[in-house]
Amino acid sequence: MGTDGDELNQRIGPNMRRLTDLNPILWLMWSGLLAFAIGAVALGNVALAFVALVTFALSVAPVLLAYRLDISVPTPFLVATTAFITASIFLGEAFGFYDRVWWWDMALHGASAVGFGLFGFLFIFMLFEGDRYAAPPGAVAFLAFCLAVTVGSVWEVFEFAMDQFFGLNMQKSGLDATMGDLIVNAIGASVGAISGLSFARGREGRLLAPFIRQFIDATRRLYRKAIRSST
Repeated sequence: MGTDGDELNQRIGPNMRRLTDLNPILWLMWSGLLAFAIGAVALGNVALAFVALVTFALSVAPVLLAYRLDISVPTPFLVATTAFITASIFLGEAFGFYDRVWWWDMALHGASAVGFGLFGFLFIFMLFEGDRYAAPPGAVAFLAFCLAVTVGSVWEVFEFAMDQFFGLNMQKSGLDATMGDLIVNAIGASVGAISGLSFARGREGRLLAPFIRQFIDATRRLYRKAIRSST
């Protein structure tokens, strides 16, 4: 029995060994979504319950994916992901925050662009196993910026297509909203990419570079050279 337990602990990441190790904020957010779904069903609002359950499923997905890939994911990433999904789908769509709060859509576009800029850098950096000298830091940061801007642009195309073919209003005020989103995307992508550039140049205390270090420390086997150089 003890051997089986040891093998299980070796198969999963350090912060996935027990669900109780997850941050209480995550449990609170997940519990709130499930409670809301149950309440919506009890009141006969199936559509709202569905939105709550979809939000819950998407929020839990990174945890399950990390378990499946045998990697650890920093708690701030899980909290940020859950908060973003809740704000965009649950509050934005179900409660109409996109219409009630004028800056809601813009803020979420900016936050997602920062995230894609960071993870674009982490992905490209991972291809070099975390070797700071395998590629110029500026080139890696530029590619991360391009990735984030591309994702944001593809999303705008998706919104346009949904409006044209299904009669939705995802673009809100049309061209003005689209251009505003693209500008915010570029700013957010710049923040993420510059944070990656700061990290690659050894300035790990600037902008969001500490988050990059935390992620690399939690997924050590993907960034062997970076871990080796810091020890």
